[in-house]
Amino acid sequence: MNGVIQIVTTIDDKGKAEHIAKELVRKKLAASVQVMGPIKSIYRWKGQIEEAEEWQCIIKSRKSHYKKIEKEIRLLHHYELPEIIAIDINTALKGYAEWVEEETDPG
Repeated sequence: MNGVIQIVTTIDDKGKAEHIAKELVRKKLAASVQVMGPIKSIYRWKGQIEEAEEWQCIIKSRKSHYKKIEKEIRLLHHYELPEIIAIDINTALKGYAEWVEEETDPG
């Protein structure tokens, strides 16, 4: 299809999640970011089972922007090892995919 991806990150503060979202959209690295939460995360960290209330950012962008988005999230994020994962979008509404590409810088 095209070069559209969805990137997911989580953070423990709603304001910080919204700040990440606004910066990515403002810099035209993302066409859209949905902030959802709170969600409950249960995970193993340094040998212990941990629980946290977090907010999830779902970022829609171009595949070519992944490294820039990763760098921006790491600058704005305070976790030692933040979740930053990308999913290739193989099928999407044509108009929506075009909108994502129009709303993000081409290069």
